[in-house]
Amino acid sequence: MKRSRSILRASLAAASAVALALALAFGIFAGHAGAATAQGAEVLHGAHVMGVMGVRGALAPKASTANDLTYHGGVSGSGVVTGSDKVYLVYWGSQWNSNDPSGEATLQQSFFNHVGGSSWNNSVTQYCQGVAVGTVTCGSSGTHATNPLNVLGGVWFDNASAAPAHPTQSQLGSEAVRAASHFGNTTASANTHVQYVINTATRNSSSGFGTQYCAYHSSATASFGGRVAFTNMPYITDAGSSCGANFNGLGSKAGITIVGGHEFGETESDIYPNGGWLDSGGAENGDKCAWIASGQGAIQRVTMNGTSFPVQSLWSNAFNAGAGGCVQSF
Repeated sequence: MKRSRSILRASLAAASAVALALALAFGIFAGHAGAATAQGAEVLHGAHVMGVMGVRGALAPKASTANDLTYHGGVSGSGVVTGSDKVYLVYWGSQWNSNDPSGEATLQQSFFNHVGGSSWNNSVTQYCQGVAVGTVTCGSSGTHATNPLNVLGGVWFDNASAAPAHPTQSQLGSEAVRAASHFGNTTASANTHVQYVINTATRNSSSGFGTQYCAYHSSATASFGGRVAFTNMPYITDAGSSCGANFNGLGSKAGITIVGGHEFGETESDIYPNGGWLDSGGAENGDKCAWIASGQGAIQRVTMNGTSFPVQSLWSNAFNAGAGGCVQSF
């Protein structure tokens, strides 16, 4: 079945300094709930849980391509975000009206106003589509993912009425399709280079947030044809340390851009899961580098076009002479 890949949930319960160091690197993969229809019928029955992870360490990659991402053939020809590469932010429901206690909307918009063209996001440009299944290195072949400036395509406060208190996968997909229409992206081709971030208001997240996942990305089919790529983005600070608050001492709002960057980078390299770039275990470029506390690829503040944000690293097949690894710049 089609799946989307979620951001890892950090578990911070610890009884000692050693236990804390371990817990900072623990997480749960909760599955990229798969493609949803625009008509509200669930395509998938639940998420694919990949279980508790061990230490996400600073281990040096082995000198082989065994851990690398490979191309999975695309979905209807699309495997990565190409061309203009736009992100549309949707704040869904009247629950957002004068109700943003952590200022998540402002911080999120600032992040997407700066991330385009950054060295942090440049690692995605090594991945491509239009190449053979199993490809590890694109070189000059295929059509590559892009990293242009000004990726924020638009912002929509869809707040005339209340959103569902705890939206389902199909309801989120339907909202993404409405967003595509709102922004004028009403053809299949128009949606091959964009993603929609569906933000739910504080205390109105979908089931499992903070215990099974922090966010996830997926796709929905549209009545006008083709698919739309979207991210289910709950109100991240509601989950506290489970979704990145104060991770590595980066502040109570750190999870907003850590989680947002994770899903953004994954969608760029796997626009319609799971047709893009994944490793042999199904992990995407964000999954492989999530919640690293120290060493190579550790979560830190990174400057993007003059402003710094807490972000995780992304997996690069090209790093370390092709052995692969987690990088904060490329």
